[in-house]
Parts: sequence; structure tokens; C-alpha cells
Amino acid sequence: MTMGPKDNGSKEQFEDDEEVLEINSVIDKMLHVPIAYQEKRHLEKISGAKIVAESWRLKERMKTVSVALVLCLNVGVDPPDVVKTSPCARRECWIDPLMNSPQKALESIGNSIQKQYERWQPRARYKQSLDPTVEDVKRLCTSLRRNAKEERVLLHYNGHGVPRPTANGEIWVFNKNYTQYIPLSIYDLQSWMGSPSIFVYDCSCAGLIVSSFQSFAEQREQDFQINSLHSPSSNSCDAKNCIQLAACSASQLLPMNPELPADLFTTCLTTPIKIALQWFCHQRQGSLAPGVTLDLIEKIPGRLNDRRTPLGELNWIFTAITDTIAWNILPRDLFQKLFRQDLLVASLFRNFLLAERIMRSYRCTPVSSPPVPATFRHPMWAAWDHAVDVCLSQLPQLLSDDSSNYAFQNSQFFAQHLTAFEVWLSFGIEQRDPPEQLPIVLQVLLSQVHRLRALDLLGRFLDLGPWAVSLALSVGIFPYVLKLLQSQAKELRPLLVFIWAKILAVDSTCQSDLVKDGGHQYFLRALQDPQMSASRRTMAAFVLAEIVNGNSAGQEACLQRNVVSICLDQLDDEIVMTTPKLKQWVSICLGRVWTNYDEARWRGVRDQAHERLYELLDDPQAEVRAAAVYALGTFVDNQPEAGSDHAAHVNQAVGATLAPLQRREASVLVRCELASALQRLVSCYDSSFAAIAFRFVEEEKNLDVIQEVGSKTKARTAGNGSVHQVTRSNSRSSFDHANPPANYLSMMKQSLAGDVSGLSSSSDSTTQAASGYDQDTNLSAERLNRLRKISFSGLPSIVGSSYSSVNANIWKVLLSLAADPHPNVSALAKCVVAGVMERVALMAKEQNCRYLSESGSPRPRRRGDSENYGDGLSVESSSPSQSNNSPLIPIQLTPYSRTRKSFWKGPDRSKEVFRASDVPSTSIALVQDRLVSTQFCSWSTTAFFEPLCKETCNEEKEELIRQKRHSHLEKLLLNRIEIDVAHQKLDMSRLGDQQFFNKNPQQPVSLLFHPHNNNLLVADRTGINVWEWECGQRKQCLRNNNPTNSSISSMHFINEHQDPLLLVGSDDGCVRIWKNPCRKENQNPELVAAWQAISDIIPSSRSSGLVTTWDQSNLHIYIGGDSRHIQLWDTTTERKEQEFLTGADSCVTTLDFSGNLLAAGCGDGSVRMFDTRDRPRHKAHPAHNQWIVNTTFLEKELLLTASELGDVKMWDIRKMSGDPYRTIKVVRTGGIRHVGVHPNLHIIACGSADHSVSFLGLDGEDLGTVKYYEGFLGQRLGRITCMAFHPLLANLAVGTADCFLTVYSGESKSQS
Repeated sequence: MTMGPKDNGSKEQFEDDEEVLEINSVIDKMLHVPIAYQEKRHLEKISGAKIVAESWRLKERMKTVSVALVLCLNVGVDPPDVVKTSPCARRECWIDPLMNSPQKALESIGNSIQKQYERWQPRARYKQSLDPTVEDVKRLCTSLRRNAKEERVLLHYNGHGVPRPTANGEIWVFNKNYTQYIPLSIYDLQSWMGSPSIFVYDCSCAGLIVSSFQSFAEQREQDFQINSLHSPSSNSCDAKNCIQLAACSASQLLPMNPELPADLFTTCLTTPIKIALQWFCHQRQGSLAPGVTLDLIEKIPGRLNDRRTPLGELNWIFTAITDTIAWNILPRDLFQKLFRQDLLVASLFRNFLLAERIMRSYRCTPVSSPPVPATFRHPMWAAWDHAVDVCLSQLPQLLSDDSSNYAFQNSQFFAQHLTAFEVWLSFGIEQRDPPEQLPIVLQVLLSQVHRLRALDLLGRFLDLGPWAVSLALSVGIFPYVLKLLQSQAKELRPLLVFIWAKILAVDSTCQSDLVKDGGHQYFLRALQDPQMSASRRTMAAFVLAEIVNGNSAGQEACLQRNVVSICLDQLDDEIVMTTPKLKQWVSICLGRVWTNYDEARWRGVRDQAHERLYELLDDPQAEVRAAAVYALGTFVDNQPEAGSDHAAHVNQAVGATLAPLQRREASVLVRCELASALQRLVSCYDSSFAAIAFRFVEEEKNLDVIQEVGSKTKARTAGNGSVHQVTRSNSRSSFDHANPPANYLSMMKQSLAGDVSGLSSSSDSTTQAASGYDQDTNLSAERLNRLRKISFSGLPSIVGSSYSSVNANIWKVLLSLAADPHPNVSALAKCVVAGVMERVALMAKEQNCRYLSESGSPRPRRRGDSENYGDGLSVESSSPSQSNNSPLIPIQLTPYSRTRKSFWKGPDRSKEVFRASDVPSTSIALVQDRLVSTQFCSWSTTAFFEPLCKETCNEEKEELIRQKRHSHLEKLLLNRIEIDVAHQKLDMSRLGDQQFFNKNPQQPVSLLFHPHNNNLLVADRTGINVWEWECGQRKQCLRNNNPTNSSISSMHFINEHQDPLLLVGSDDGCVRIWKNPCRKENQNPELVAAWQAISDIIPSSRSSGLVTTWDQSNLHIYIGGDSRHIQLWDTTTERKEQEFLTGADSCVTTLDFSGNLLAAGCGDGSVRMFDTRDRPRHKAHPAHNQWIVNTTFLEKELLLTASELGDVKMWDIRKMSGDPYRTIKVVRTGGIRHVGVHPNLHIIACGSADHSVSFLGLDGEDLGTVKYYEGFLGQRLGRITCMAFHPLLANLAVGTADCFLTVYSGESKSQS
């Protein structure tokens, strides 16, 4: 009996498990549903990154060119103020002065210290001053400063044989007879040495000199300001450019340990390895390896500059350690100044760090200016001690008699620190302190053994971001990686290409260094290397593009190496054609190579570069198309020489190819580049475009005149019953010049007679005549639309320009781009159009000036004059009187208004041809000065800021995103299951219950429920209001920015399973995609995309607006409306992929998509079925006899259609040619105007012409009717303008002509 409950529990558990598995299965399928508009170009602003890079590049490099060695030793005589111990330190420069005569010892010491300095700076000019007088020092310093000019001079002062410095700022030298100590003021020494200088003081109490030097420098600066001197003389001393190194502080004496050199500070600065090894042995006497002695240290084999030898390896390690200590301790600017500006200064300061460590062990504290923080306890010194210990432990065997059988084991110092650097990188946390091993990595690049690994780790570090690149440059990595470009090792090529791509992405100023050292050749070879991966070849193309970007030297150098041919050859490579980024950067590189560089352009012409780039205009990747447009735009951005027909032909061919892009491009990137490219053509042929724009403006004014005259004529003839009709098409067509109306002449006379007389008598006639043209720069949306609708075929034929039709088409494209729905595109195009319009206004004023000067003295037409035609154009005669040096505008213009030709004989023909020289010179450059550009190339560069090789990190991020999406989808799915369960108990009789009622600010035209919250989007003509229908509050208003004479006609949510985007269509043929339309998390709505989806809008008595439907599985938008075509736009490629001809004489009123079938309802009552897999196939079905208001695909392969007559039909899509599967007749006065079908419930809602809403089941069952608003004084419903069902809930939103909004529901608010 106890088994029953257990069995029931197992059964319930089993059912729960099955339900969980089913839910997870559904979620997994939803996770694989693609999402639209998730590319980088949609998620961020198209602009170049603002990188605040550290100032790694020194403003000026300096060199120490002169060295003064001042030695005051007085060998054999101790100074009176210093009591020396016995025994005492005696050695100077490793020489015992007592071993020779005083004079010979002094000379040997002088020569020895010079040789020690020459190791660090062999090309400097050295002068010794041994036991000098004041005059000797002055003569030496002034001579060296005079020869050094603006370079650095070093003064080394050894005062072991003279008294200590005084508190008054004096050091000591000798008189001529060496009988007295003579003081030498530091103030005078500053004047003689000037700046920049470096001072080394090796004497007791040396810190006094440093403090006195600073005091005198401040005093000198104050005196200069007080006396208001013009400028410091050449021997003046600027303390900021002076460096001082002192052996001890102001109160300390030098060590006197007899085991140490007397000039311990000098030996640390000039022979660091030798003194470091000796000091190490003194400190570790009890722990040294057996057999290691001081004498053995002197015999370490090798040379300091040979890193393969033991001595050279120690010096290499020492340099790496001291650089690492300084880089981690010093501020970046101080590190640059002391360790990267001057080779000798860098060496002295490296050795100064050692001097601090050694001398502090003897209770001496070296002093420097600028001051350096204490480094003697830095942990890197332990690594130095270990390296020294390892080296010394091998000396006995290395120097033994059988050393030939022993191989020296190199230190593992660099390998170990590379491992430490790799560990630091493995954590992947970018917000940390910089790795202290970075200077060591720089040193490792010098070794062939570790170079490959070091470059790999360096690349991984640079991949962390711009901050890492700045750090690497500040540590001094640049000259090393620049020199490595001379290497022929192919294994280094991918790593160096990666590193240089990272460097140039952050600091493009390195381009000049690459060109100077021939580095561009390295990347040209890398681009051609078939063994290089596509990603590395992309980086090589990027580096080349940066080298030639605005750099004439780079353009010339790369062209000499056939960069154009190399790039074009890449476009034939299969790898390139499957790598969008590589195609993109090859195109950008080409565009930058021939920017303002005619030689490269003609090289491209010979190689048919423009025709090769045409192929990329159809690439599925928007960035590739934009790059191709950019390259073609710069290709024509060169003023063709006079008489260069071939150049003009190429330019016009490019323009004719680019112009049609506007009709098939949905990408903002491409259209912005198109506007920028076309403005370059306008700049080349500004006069021609100004003439074309002039014709357009005249045609626009003629349309206005005809309209105005027609209205006046009707008004005048209304009284006597004689009505003269003006033949004129609707506002969308142009005036027919070939067939003017019969009464055209009389209308012109009556309309303009008064104007002509007024013009001839007014003193301000010029201004009045051209006043209409002064408004030509007014580029409102309405005016742009009027200009766009002017047909060029209706304009008079152009004489004198073989490319006028191409330029006219380009002008119309620019007008369309100026009216583009995306503000970025329209802003660029408006700049171009406005520039041309300003030129037109100036031309018009000049024309009217001529006309007014001749209007009172008409003359008969003479023989030789050009023939005048009724359309106002003229053919220029070959009379010699008309030939001058002024270039003619390609399209000849009449200098008087065409509306006056009907009754005016015309002015003097000799002035009829309008010449470019007639326009004021200030206006010629109007178009050129208004050059517009985009941030596309700079924005493309930001891709190289991001990590390019952190695959593991990217996988982790993708997994986090996937988990977040999974959680979101699970929540949505569970919510839907709850709703479906609740709908099983839905009371259909309560569908008409009013749950929300409010008044919208304007009449609603379209409604849309948000699928995941309680927001209702209500569109009026130009905006969208967001209502919280449960609480009855209006949250916000989104302005759609469509023109005021247009109206929103459709709305859809795309990506409903994720964060939905709002698709808005307006009846001017434009589509806009909005992100965050409901202000989620207080974020403002953003325009993700916008484009002109339909251009061939056909005017009709009744418009259906723009009709859209969305295919989430393929990310396609199907768009129809007042057109004979249905457009298929792919949001992945952002371009028009297909165009279906409806074959109907009426507009498309409804669209719906399911599987591969597209159903289009038309205004004539027919339904057109398209199989999207096969473009030519479509079938027309006469489903109804009236305007179709709904087509909806139902389950089980059924299609529901409804017309205004009230007949709702369901069709089996396999048998559309036969009778409908079911017909429901909705009997309402005046028929129905709107029909909605719930996507999940079997409910149909019909909005009738008699101001009522009816609810029906799919079986025809009447579920209720609503005729009145609820309330105490419930009034009759207004005329229904729109309605929409909630995608999940049993809610219906209804908008009426009286601006009221109502939500009806069979569910309670708690259930919804």
C-alpha cells in the first residue's frame, strides 16, 4: 500500500524532468536564432579613438660632445683639512700614485680616466686639466662650451688633493706655483660651462657643491628677471638643463678603506662591473665558491661589449637590471630624460645606481640633481647578486689548465624573467601595475636565443590595449623593433607585423621613422608572403596604410616598391577574398596611396585599379564596400589637367559607377563614404555642377511660376466663365518643356510684365532680380524633395559637355543623400550641396546684372550669333570675338530668366556665354573649401586597439554572454508558459472589457505592444509615444525625424527574443531602426540604422504608406507600399538583395512572411504569393474585389486575407487557385477598415467603418462587439485609425481619429 504515493512522486518527477528538458531544448534553439544589428558599426559611434598616449618620443635627443677632466690631486701632498687614516685608500683610476713620480702618476691617472670615459662615449672631445689654476679651468670650460654649441658638456672634478668645498659655494684649485689653494666659485663655473651640462663631483662634502649650484642658479634667474635682460647669453646656465652627480652628502667624507679605490665614486661610474665584482667578493668573503679570489676576478674572460662572453653577459645583465630598477622607481618623464635622452648620461645614471648601493655600505650617500629615489634596497639587486655568484662559481674551472673541456654555462637570468613576464600576462587582468620585467624584455630582443619568445610575449603585452603600447614605447622599445625590420628571419615576420600594427594604431607618427629606415619594404614583403596568415597580412596592409597616410615621403617610397600593383594582386588571392578585413585594409591602403598624389593615381589607371575596386562595391561586408568607395573617392580627388580627356573619362566612369549605390545601400558607413567621394567629383568639376544646379533651380522656379500663374488665371477668368486650364502633372512630375501649354506666352506676359518694369526702373534691381536665388542655400527637407523630383530628362538638352548627364545624375544622388533619413549622411551631403548652391547664387546675381544692363537696348539678331531655342539654350558660334582666355563652364547658361524668352528678343550674344572668370574669385573655391570627410578610416583603426589574440579571454566573455542570454530566454519562456496556461481558462465573452483608456497628443496611425513589458508604442505622423498601459501613464515621446509632410505607416519589433529594436517605416519610403525605444535603464533611444528603402514611389489617390514585414530567421526585411516592387533588404549585409515585381497596377497594402513564402495584399484585392527561394516565381490570386487590409499566415499552412468589403477568407496555400478554405462575412455599414489576428489565440478583431470593433473566432463565431467607450457618459467610438494585438496576451489596442487610445482584454490586470 505504501508504493502508491512513491509511484505518483516518481511519475511527477519524470514529468518535471521532461518539461525541463523540453524547455532547455527550446532555449537552445532560440539561442541559435540570429540577432540583427549586433556588429561593431551598430554598437558604437563611428569616430576615431581619442588615445592619450604617454609622451615617449623625446622632444630632442642630446649628445655629450665634450668632456672636461679636472683632476686636483697634488700627488704626495694631503689636503690640510682632511686627516687620513693609515693605511688609507690611495688608488686613483685603479693606479697607485705612489708607484711613480708625482707628475708621471698624475698623467697616468689622467689618461686612465679618459680611457674609462671613452668606453661610454668614444666620439666625444676630451680635455684634461691636471692640477689646474682658475685660468686653466676657465679657458678649458669656455673653449668646450664654444665648440659644443647647444650640445651637452661634461665636467668631471676630482678634488682629492685639495680642501673640501666651502659653504660659500667654492671649490679649490691651485696657483701657478702650486704653493697655495685658490678658491673657484661655482657661480663662475656655471657661467663658463653654460647649459646643457653635466657635473660629476668626486670629493668629500660634495653635496655642498650641489646645494650651492642650485642657490646660484636661482639667484641668476632672479637677477635676470629683475634686470629684464633681453636673452641669456650663450654661456648662461639653466639649472633645468644641468645634471649633477656628487659622491657624498654635504657633511660626509669619502671612504678611506685601503681595500677600496680612493676614487670609489668614479670607479662606480666608469668601471661598474669591475668594482661591483670586487665589492661582491668583499661582502661575501665567507660564502664565495671555492677557488674564487680577487685576482681571479681580474681574469674573467671576454669583452664588455660581447654578450656571448662571461664578462659581456654580466654587463648585459647589469644594464637590464639597472634599467628595470630605474623604470620601476622613477617618474616616466624623468626616466626618459636620464635614461633615454643621452647615451653617456644614461650610462652614468645606471652606474650611479650601483654607486649608491656600494657607497651606502660605507656610510656615504651619493647625491644627484635631479634627485633620484633610493634604490639600493630594490629586490632586483638580489637577481644581480645571483647572476654574479653563478658566473664567479664557474671561474675556477673556466680558468684552469684543462678549461678546454669545460663549456661556460650562460645565465638563466633572461629566461627566468621572461617566464615571470609570461606569468604576469597569464592572469589577463589589465588594471594592474605594469610588469617590472618590461625593460628586461627590451634587452632580450638583442639576443637571438631568446628573441622569438621575447617578441611573442611583447606582442601579447601590446595586445592588452593602448596603455600597454604606451608603456612599451616609454621604456624604449621603439629603436629595437625598428632595427629588427632589417632581419631576414621569416619566423619573426608574423610577430613583428603584429607588434608594428599595435604601435601604429596608437601612434601613427612612427610612419616617418619607418620610411626613413626603409621599414615599408618589410611590410610589402609580408603582404605578398603566401605563408603569412590572413590576419597578419591584414595587419601588414594596415601598417602600409598608416605609412602612406598623409605622408608624401611614405607615398613616394611605397610607390617605388609597386605598392599599387601589390595591393591589386591581393584582390585576386583566394585568402584575401574570404577575409573581409584584409579586403578592407587593402582598399584603404590604395585610397591613401593616391590621395593628392597624381603619379600613384596614374599608376592605378594603368593597372585598372578602379575597375578592380568596382567588384568590391558588391561585397557582402559593409566595411569592405565603404573602403572601396573611399578608395574610389580619393582616386578622383585630383584636378584633371586642361585637355586631359582620359582623366575626365576615368573620373566620370567612377562617378557613374558610384551614383547607383545610393539606391541599394542600407549601410550608413557606405552612404557617408559615398557623400564624401561624390564631393570630390564636385570639387573637380565645380563649374559644371554649379551649372547643373542652376538649371535645377530654374526648373524649380518655373514649376512655382506655372502653379502661381495657373491659380491667378483661374481667379481672373472665374467671373466671365472663361477658364484657361494649365496643363500640369501632379507635384511629383516636372514641367514639359517640349510641349508647353497653348496659353503659356500670355500667362508669362501677364504674370511677369509688372516684374520686368519694376526691375528696369529700380536702383536695386540686381538685388531684386537675384533675391530668389539668395534663398538657394535653404536646404529644408521640403525643398530637397522638390529638387529631387525634378526629372533631368525634362530639362533642356545640354550642349558643350559630353559628361553632363553623368554629372546630373550625381547631382540628383547628392540631393537624395542630403535628404537621407540618417543625420550623419544628410549632414555630409548638405555641406556639398550648400557649397554648390552658394555658387549658384553668385552665378545668378552675375547673370541678372548682365540682363539688367541690356534690358533697355535690345538689338536684332546678327549674322554669326548663336541660334536661340525655345528652351533657352544656345549653341555657341565660332565667332572670334567670343574667344578669350577664360575657361568656359561646360554647360553654357543663358544670362536671363527662361520665363522671359517668350516675349524678349534676348541680350547681346557676345555676353551670353557665362565664363568661369565671371564669377568672383572668392567664390571659385567655395566647393573646394567645404571638403567633407568621414571618420571611417580612423574608426577602422580602433579595431587594432582591441585584443586580437586573446582567444581564451574571448571564449570566456562569449560564455558569460551566452549564460546571460540563456537566463533571459528562460525567464521569457517560463512567462509564456504561464500565459498559455492562463489562456486555457480565458473567457472569450470578456474580450471587449476596457482596461486602458487615455488620450494621445495626436491622432495615432500605428500601434505596437512591447513583447516583454507593459509598454504600448503609439505612432502619430512624426513621433512615437510610449504608454504604460497598465498604469495609464505616458513615459516618453520618440521623435522619428521624418519630414513633416510624411507620416509613419508601420512599426515592428526585431530581435524580439533579445533586447528588441524598433523598425519604423514612413510613407516617404524611409526605414529607421531604433535601439532602446522605451528608454530601458534610463538610456536614450539611439538611431541604429536608417535608409531610403523605396525610391520609386508612385503617386496615387490613396496611399498605403510603407508596408513592412520582418523575417527573424534570415534577418530580412520585406518592404512594399506605393510601388510596383517589393524590396528584400538584408540587415546582415545592409543592402538590397532582391526586388520582386508585383505585376499589379495598385499599391501593396499588406505583407506577411512564413517559411519561404511571402504574401502581399494589394489595393485591387489581389494577393501575390512569392517564393523567395526563386526570384522569378510569383502567382497572383484574385482573392478579393476591394482593398486588402490584412494578410496573415496561420498554422497548418493557412493564409488569412481580409478586404474592406468585410469578407475574411482563409486559404490553403497549396490550393490558392481554388475556393477559400473558409469565408467569414463581417456585415458592417461601410465595410471594415482594419483587421487584426492574434498570433497565438484564435481571435480576429475587425475595425469597422461604422466606428465599432468586432471580435470573431477563426471559425466565424461572434465573440462580441464594442461600439462605445466605457464610463458614465460613454460616447461612441471614434473613427478607427489603427489596431494591434499583444503578441502574447489577449489584449487589443485600438486608436481612433479623436486621438483616444483603448486597450481591450479578456484578462484581468493581475493575469496580464
